[in-house]
Amino acid sequence: MTHVIRRGFYVSLLPLALAFSGCSQQEPENNNADSSSPEENVSKLASPEESGILKVATRNGSTTYYLDRHENPIGPEFSLISKFAENKGWSVEWTMYDSTAQVLEALESGQTHLAAAGLTHLPSRTERFTRGPAHTEITEQLVCHRELRPMPRLPENMAGVEIRVTAESSYVETLKGLASQHEGITFSEDDELTTEILLSEVAERDLDCTVADSNIVQVMRRHFPHLEVAMNLSDGKNLGWYSPETFASVADTAHEWMNSQEGDEAIGEMETRYYSYIGEFDFVDLRALNRRIDDRLPDFKDQFVEAEQSTGMPADLLAALSYQESHWDPDAVSPTGVRGIMMLTRNTAESLGVTNRLDPIAAIDGGARYLADRHRRLPETIPEPDRTFLALASYNIGRGHLLDARQLARDLGKNPDSWEDMKEVLPLKADKRYYPSTRYGYARGYEPVHYVQRIRNYRDVIQGAFE
Repeated sequence: MTHVIRRGFYVSLLPLALAFSGCSQQEPENNNADSSSPEENVSKLASPEESGILKVATRNGSTTYYLDRHENPIGPEFSLISKFAENKGWSVEWTMYDSTAQVLEALESGQTHLAAAGLTHLPSRTERFTRGPAHTEITEQLVCHRELRPMPRLPENMAGVEIRVTAESSYVETLKGLASQHEGITFSEDDELTTEILLSEVAERDLDCTVADSNIVQVMRRHFPHLEVAMNLSDGKNLGWYSPETFASVADTAHEWMNSQEGDEAIGEMETRYYSYIGEFDFVDLRALNRRIDDRLPDFKDQFVEAEQSTGMPADLLAALSYQESHWDPDAVSPTGVRGIMMLTRNTAESLGVTNRLDPIAAIDGGARYLADRHRRLPETIPEPDRTFLALASYNIGRGHLLDARQLARDLGKNPDSWEDMKEVLPLKADKRYYPSTRYGYARGYEPVHYVQRIRNYRDVIQGAFE
């Protein structure tokens, strides 16, 4: 099965290098809207049954489609569509759009067979398009900074609260309904920022509240612990796919597959990989760390010291990184396939000559060599500790995405050698105003910022054990 990546409307185009295992690689092509009528666009687009190619409209995002730190495409929508297309023997041609509005426009104009972009099934949308199968149940949640006072726990408490949501999202309909029932509820629509970025603004106290799907909140709260769910604004709603009416047969075929045993298994795999392992944020994490310094670290302390001697990476830094990755559990296994005390991927372990990732001696040595390699590949002119912080970010997000962010820093007049500047730039890899102009596209750029921050905090506590 091959995958082609195209860019959507109003996006500047640069080569997007995607590392597809077993898939062909093609640079994105301009898919700007032309002057053709919707009927002409539809007539140009052959059905996947005829061409063997399934055209899919999506958005970059942590709950849809994005590239991991090894530049491999992942995401809930990516995983499900790939399984569906594989079952039908079709190749997939992905088109990236920057907003829900643009995805819906692509459906309206007949430029795609299917939209898989975290779309809520709404009566208003079903009137315009053919509803495909649902795959995820969510609730819409009002999310505020946990220190906001008073916290709006009931709809009638929302009056006077600053609320901003993504334009033309399902949240707009929900808030309009609440505003018609309760006086004083106002909100604004943002046609520039994604829900993820709006949540980060709430976390930074630049915005009182926003509305987000519960699956997005679940992912984001791990990185922004000051986000608090003030209340659920809806009962369960379904996320799923849509097709243009002219390709209703594609939606019907997708329904049939999703309701099959293979489709059910694909949903289960998706939920396990992307959601089921995420727990509530643990505010007693530091207390747990201190306990594990006593009962777990002694078992591995000598290995961290030996790794420092062979790689030059400080033992306490390696221990903090390892705690962040696995809490010093040599048997740790993630649904995404990373495992061991240093949480190495299979490909990384093989490149390092680590044959058993669950062997803590081999894994610590391999992880230390991998971090040292990330460190070595950075310019020697970068001062410490900035170079180490950037190496940690590369360990987390991947070298390609870090290089993107460094170039973006230059473009914005920031210093790519300064961690303080890069802390501001890295999150822009999740901002649609910036990531389309980068080589590797969307990444959860806020993750390495908090990853490095947590490791630095852990190291402060751990370093006493190595003195």
